[in-house]
Amino acid sequence: MRGRLWRASNPQLKETERQMLVDQLMEARREVGQARRTGDEAAERAARAKVHAAKVALGERGPVWWDDGAPDYNRHLVKNTPYRDPALIAD
Repeated sequence: MRGRLWRASNPQLKETERQMLVDQLMEARREVGQARRTGDEAAERAARAKVHAAKVALGERGPVWWDDGAPDYNRHLVKNTPYRDPALIAD
């Protein structure tokens, strides 16, 4: 998204667990929207904390879930990582 890399969910999660966490994430995102529409800053902070917790549980944030030693480029611009397209880099 916009030239950034985003970490995928942990593929080792059981499908039922992953779906439960995705459902929690979507509910928390709806709560963020509702809080923003009503101007409730405390509710928005609480909802954003729920979003973060769900993303950590999914493996999209927090400690890496892989064990091959590869670095975490989450949120890095693609052009600043080894995944960039060398054909697009000016000499």
